Amino acid sequence: MTKLTINTDKAPAAIGTYSQATQVGSTVYFSGQIPLDPESMTLMNDSIETQIHQVFKNLSAVAEAAGGSLNDIVKLNIFLTDLSCFATVNEIMAEYFAEPYPARAAIGVKELPKGANVEMDGIMVVNSQAN
Repeated sequence: MTKLTINTDKAPAAIGTYSQATQVGSTVYFSGQIPLDPESMTLMNDSIETQIHQVFKNLSAVAEAAGGSLNDIVKLNIFLTDLSCFATVNEIMAEYFAEPYPARAAIGVKELPKGANVEMDGIMVVNSQAN
């Protein structure tokens, strides 16, 4: 088994002992993305909408670095500190994904790194390994 580390400066740098994503064969496993601005590494904390958009932008950047796009994600996990924001996630997600949508889970959690209100990770399938 060959593991390929996916890394891009268009998404926040890892803040721990992990990679932005790891690819094995045609499957890419995303680490959780919180709403950090990749340039300043500061939390986008204006609103839940701003946070959700930033997470999708971060996931998109990692997907592109792996040779795919958000529409290649087959499984998406969404972690929210307030599950009443679930409808907002659905609304914004429709701006970034086209049908068929990925399988998905939404999980309520007590807290997230750096005080974020949303975090997402996922699994993507691409045709070939990224360079």
